[in-house]
Amino acid sequence: MTTAITRVITWLRGEPVGTDEFGNRYYQDRKPSPNGRRRRWVVYDGEDEASKVPSEWNAWLHRTSDTVPSGAPRREWEKPHSPNLTGTPQAYRPSGHTLRGGQRASATGDYEAWTPE
Repeated sequence: MTTAITRVITWLRGEPVGTDEFGNRYYQDRKPSPNGRRRRWVVYDGEDEASKVPSEWNAWLHRTSDTVPSGAPRREWEKPHSPNLTGTPQAYRPSGHTLRGGQRASATGDYEAWTPE
């Protein structure tokens, strides 16, 4: 959810740079700061969730890359983006997790507890 102040700052100072396949819009300051850099930000389409930013845009936002992503097709080895499901009912829960019954396999005898000397 975009706040009113974000909308005002984006309207006053933002220069649109691009959009990703999820509808997120990317901006940078129109004028560079005294050190010559421009602040960069994203306005999410829908819920504010950082894991919805594709890797190429994340690199641009964090100045790992100065090249604005072109929307070129992904390479064959790149997996499609998937959201971070931590904290949702779809999150990964290994066997023994309390939300999966909490029953762990018994120790096999190869574990030796550390004790300070």
